[in-house]
Amino acid sequence: MNREAVGRRYDAALMQRARERSWAVLLDIRQRMQPGIGEAEAKAIAAELFSQHGVERLWHPPIIRIGANTTKTYRQRSNPDVRLADNDIYFIDLGLVFDGHEGDVGDTFALGNAPQHQACAEAARTLFDEVARTWRDDGLSGRALYDFASERAQAMGWRFNHAIKGHRLGDYPHSVHKGGDLGTLEGTPSAGLWVLEIQIAHPTEPYGAFFEDLLIAPRAASLKRSTA
Repeated sequence: MNREAVGRRYDAALMQRARERSWAVLLDIRQRMQPGIGEAEAKAIAAELFSQHGVERLWHPPIIRIGANTTKTYRQRSNPDVRLADNDIYFIDLGLVFDGHEGDVGDTFALGNAPQHQACAEAARTLFDEVARTWRDDGLSGRALYDFASERAQAMGWRFNHAIKGHRLGDYPHSVHKGGDLGTLEGTPSAGLWVLEIQIAHPTEPYGAFFEDLLIAPRAASLKRSTA
């Protein structure tokens, strides 16, 4: 089985464009996250923005986690009563399709005066960048990348979510190629096809952070920092 198989219409430039447009949508949602909002309301706002941004379809439902729900994985249900407080943390995870190609982006934000939450969000981004840099510099396998991520998270003082293992993207739907998890890939992942997912949590307090993006070449990676 070729775990990096793509469809006939796959285009690397369109993949990059889908990534850029997905980040634009995520940051637009961020601008609308205000104290008092609940996750269901945030998802309703996101749905309106999807239409405005020309999203063709979703390849996975939007995930918006607030407060203590940020420690939950995508398969776990949120506590529906949680609302964004004045000094709080939340993350946004989007799986969008543009021009028949998939984007998958996620980031965490702290609201108000919450230095401990800000530190958590920054730690997830820092860990992502370290793992991605190791992939570019050393050509590690997907499995080795997640071993490295786990070790670094522990050294940084955060609890690493081992249930999150990254995955394939491609021209929609990537699922027909059965690429599997990045964390089980024995070879070096190719650029522009694999999403690196990082989820951490405070070792004792009920909050965490999430960050995800494509593993891409350094020049394309800089685009993330120009919009985030």
